[in-house]
Amino acid sequence: MDKQNTYILGIESSCDDTAAAVLCNGKILSNVVATQKIHEQYGGVVPELASRAHQQNIVPVVDQAIKKAGIHKEQLSAIAFTRGPGLMGSLLVGTSFAKSLSLALAIPLIEVNHMQAHILAHFIEEEGYEVPQFPFLGLTISGGHTQIVKVTDHFEMDVIGETIDDAVGEAFDKSAKILGLPYPGGPLIDKYAQKGNPLAFPFTKPRVDGLNFSFSGFKTAVLYFIQKKLAENPDFIKENLEDICASIQYTIINILIDKLKKATKGTGIKTIAMGGGVSANSGIRKALKEGEKTFGWVTHIPKFEFTTDNAAMIAIVGYLKYQKNDFTNQHIVAKPRFAI
Repeated sequence: MDKQNTYILGIESSCDDTAAAVLCNGKILSNVVATQKIHEQYGGVVPELASRAHQQNIVPVVDQAIKKAGIHKEQLSAIAFTRGPGLMGSLLVGTSFAKSLSLALAIPLIEVNHMQAHILAHFIEEEGYEVPQFPFLGLTISGGHTQIVKVTDHFEMDVIGETIDDAVGEAFDKSAKILGLPYPGGPLIDKYAQKGNPLAFPFTKPRVDGLNFSFSGFKTAVLYFIQKKLAENPDFIKENLEDICASIQYTIINILIDKLKKATKGTGIKTIAMGGGVSANSGIRKALKEGEKTFGWVTHIPKFEFTTDNAAMIAIVGYLKYQKNDFTNQHIVAKPRFAI
């Protein structure tokens, strides 16, 4: 056993990506992700197919992560895994594998909340990257979640705003589906939006009290708008795709920024750290950076590889918990609904 270094193996299997990473004392040595392409033909993630693909991928992915890190599995100090939230079948694969490997190697097991991990990904040691100072506001935006979290310490987090219906990632993907774009459509809206006029088609923003979000009404507004325009001109989407995408993205970004402005005003906290798959969106990144000039914010935007579901973020939480001897036992079970 290597006494000088702490090696954490992180395992992530909450949705449709099988991921494993090895971290040494806060630095990532390897970060491997196997993406499941099978869901594209169905226009969304099929839970049963996702869990089967995890079963096929988990052994080679973990093996690759350990080899890429240049260590032997016997050098691992602990295994961290995503307990939830996520798809039950997918979580079961990662949980079962992590429990078995920790038992076989006789090393500690560490449970990780996937949503906490998106926020704590900012604490991965990267050259030239400054970690956020406490307290800060975490904006977690993904296909399944939209939250504003007040972060007072690594494991002291309070959700102060969240979606009351659909997540922001779903708003992007469903809008893309209405436009006839393939799944996942969010990145395609971002791509076309960069060449379009964001003010071409105004969409109304939902009115929701406090710091909560709502995106179901927005999706319906996009649907009715497109149906009406197609009835007038069957080529409307083809002729205006870039402008439509730019207008959709502009509205969604405004919804997020408005709530952040409200949150910074209400809490007095001006440091914002973004996480989750939708934080890869170029428009949101740009808007957050502009907030530094306009509102005096200090913003932290993660590297692309740490935004989508990945095991590096699971490993860093594992490392922080390892330092506190915060371990779990073999009786632990997956938790598809798992609040911060």
